[in-house]
Amino acid sequence: MYSDSVTSEDSSIRSLFLAGPAGRLEALLNAGSPDATHAAVVCHPHPLYGGTLHNKVVFHTTKALNSFGFPVLRFNFRGTGLSEGEHASGTGEVEDVRAALDWLEREFTLPIIFAGFSFGAAVGLRVAYSNDRVDALIALGLPAVAVRTEVRNEDRVYDFEFLRACTKPKLFVSGSRDQFGPMGKLEALVNTFADPKKLVRIEAGDHFFEGRLKEMRVAIEDWVRETVPSRIAGG
Repeated sequence: MYSDSVTSEDSSIRSLFLAGPAGRLEALLNAGSPDATHAAVVCHPHPLYGGTLHNKVVFHTTKALNSFGFPVLRFNFRGTGLSEGEHASGTGEVEDVRAALDWLEREFTLPIIFAGFSFGAAVGLRVAYSNDRVDALIALGLPAVAVRTEVRNEDRVYDFEFLRACTKPKLFVSGSRDQFGPMGKLEALVNTFADPKKLVRIEAGDHFFEGRLKEMRVAIEDWVRETVPSRIAGG
């Protein structure tokens, strides 16, 4: 389901392991500029369907945020790639996100931008929305309907009630043909969230933004310029 990946990396990317609650977590850090004003973390989609830190959406989101000079961390959830532990149905993965935020704060002492794709968005938002270190939230392919998890033969419903009172800047980007965020359903959900918020629909894009990754990346970059003070975002 999420097996498409980008494997080529460059010398500005550092490979490392984070101390996680279920063992070490495999991670990559895209180096930022010396005068970076923010750091960022990007969370990958569902690991039981092939989601990893090398996912194309994760890769392009990382590049978009890194283009502003922000150091960007992406990591594999427990039980994925070289990360230790076992998949914990989203509950334990919340603590993995918290560990990543802890590491970023220790390493950079900068305000953080959170971004996540699909499962990574659903899990990570639960930590980031109330975390004082996080300044802004980006959710890509947010699931707005029940998701059938065939691996465990169950329907998973994500609850985003907590965003009704979250006043941090929020960006939601989904394809107009996203089966997990159908037209009308996602709009109705986002309308219940507190301002400030922005929903961008990528025309003809599916859940994976296949053939529309450039448009997705532009949506992220434009929002950062609009949301982060111009002296920070280089606008």
